[in-house]
Amino acid sequence: MLRRLFLCSATLTLLPILSAQESAGLEHFERYIRPLLAEKCYACHSSGTMAMGELRLDSKETLLQGGTRGPAITPGDPSSSLLVKAVSYASIDLKMPPAGKLSDHEIANLEAWIRMGAPDPRSATLPEVEQDGIDLTEGREFWSFRPVTEPPLPELLNTSWVRTDVDRFVLARLEAEGLNAPAHTDRRTLLRRVTFDLTGLPPTPAEVEAFLADDATGAYRRVVERLLGSPHYGERWGRHWLDLVRWAETNGHEFDNNKLDAWRFRDYVIESFNTDLPYNRFLQEQIAGDLMPPRLSSDGTHYVNPIASGMYWLWEVLNSPTDSVKARADQIDNQIDVLTKATQGLTVACARCHDHKFDPIPTADYYSLFGILGSTHMSETCIDSPARTSEIRAVDQEIGEVNDQIAALLLDARVRATEGLAERLIAGTEEEGSDDPEGLASELAYAAAEPSHPLYP
Repeated sequence: MLRRLFLCSATLTLLPILSAQESAGLEHFERYIRPLLAEKCYACHSSGTMAMGELRLDSKETLLQGGTRGPAITPGDPSSSLLVKAVSYASIDLKMPPAGKLSDHEIANLEAWIRMGAPDPRSATLPEVEQDGIDLTEGREFWSFRPVTEPPLPELLNTSWVRTDVDRFVLARLEAEGLNAPAHTDRRTLLRRVTFDLTGLPPTPAEVEAFLADDATGAYRRVVERLLGSPHYGERWGRHWLDLVRWAETNGHEFDNNKLDAWRFRDYVIESFNTDLPYNRFLQEQIAGDLMPPRLSSDGTHYVNPIASGMYWLWEVLNSPTDSVKARADQIDNQIDVLTKATQGLTVACARCHDHKFDPIPTADYYSLFGILGSTHMSETCIDSPARTSEIRAVDQEIGEVNDQIAALLLDARVRATEGLAERLIAGTEEEGSDDPEGLASELAYAAAEPSHPLYP
């Protein structure tokens, strides 16, 4: 299921989509800028107010137009933007908001947004005013919220190019854009493309020769099945899912400590693809694996469910946050954001501050989900069989022994590097009239035997 699902997704490249840069810019706006403007600026600078200084900040057009002092921002250039100057309190006669300066973090987010080009989906024709509520019935009629149906096959001008029903939809879009069907490629190029697509690797010379020599019907299908059965398939396509759930081997933030056992989740995803785990089961195990009947891995060495639900644990870890309550709320917000984007394609985290303006997602739904995740806590659980536990302990012991050997070699090198150093420094201090050459010698003797001494980098 996973193999076919992700392979078919490659046919959607003709659909109009945002670039990664555009998507990141709009997400930054929705997460940081829109709430900031609504909380700190709209009371005086929106369509529902007197618009002090004739400046409105509730649409892209009015933000660029500015007020009596000129344009509020210069996209791409925070230093030339009047808005940044005002919120930074850099001028005596222009300090906004008047109730108090924004935090350094808020100003940095504003500057980053302008530096991105100030992406802004708001329009003056849709003034940013509070609504009494959202129409859930109307929202549910949007195409992406409708049940999946089998669409009729499109009519085509040229059917000779078509081999499958998927080709019909691709060609229909090409014809709608006034484009012709591409010519069929040669077999060598076809093999190279599909091998890179499915495994991320080029075909070997032997594989090329075998495919070119295979004139029997179904040669290409056999190549695809072989590639789908390769362990490299899971490594190649599992990476896309790992990106969605923000998998990393370290905690990020200041010290960037290692995220212990993160490799287990990586291997779980790879194995899921390579064993063709049904997609619905794949999602269920990550969303609520701790509530499902346990499932053993294919090799029978460990339970899979606790690893799968570790998806929630892959957040960035702050080091000693000053506000632990807010830090916990941000963790849960990140969990909601990742969960809903990866499984629903929705930015539900926006509802942390307001009902969605278009999607049928009220703030009440956000905090209902927040309550579920807030009452869920991480715990250490032994998931390995006794044999695998012994194996891991043996490997850990071997790693410890190697680290001890490295430490011993470094200590020996440091000791040899300091030989004669004490005598040379004492001689130098005596020439300079040092009051305590013996004290310096004692300090150096201690340094030679202690690797953590400040003398060592």
